[in-house]
Amino acid sequence: MSLQCLLNDYKNKMKKLTELHNVLATKLLEKVKDPDAKASDLNVARQFLKDNGIDAVPVDNSPLQKLIDEMPFDAKRKNPVKTN
Repeated sequence: MSLQCLLNDYKNKMKKLTELHNVLATKLLEKVKDPDAKASDLNVARQFLKDNGIDAVPVDNSPLQKLIDEMPFDAKRKNPVKTN
């Protein structure tokens, strides 16, 4: 097989993988936006982001910071705060 054939084969495979990645990302976004999304759907989306090196740093007034602020943990002790 010639180098050109190998290069074309590689390009075709990369095109298919890119398309698959884009379709998966689109479907996961639809799931996350669905009000009836299950915890397992959210976990798949979380893992997809992690696997693709997507991280977030909370900044003031961001949705991530608001989520952190609502978590039932005492930042000083780093232990769950009992609510009963």
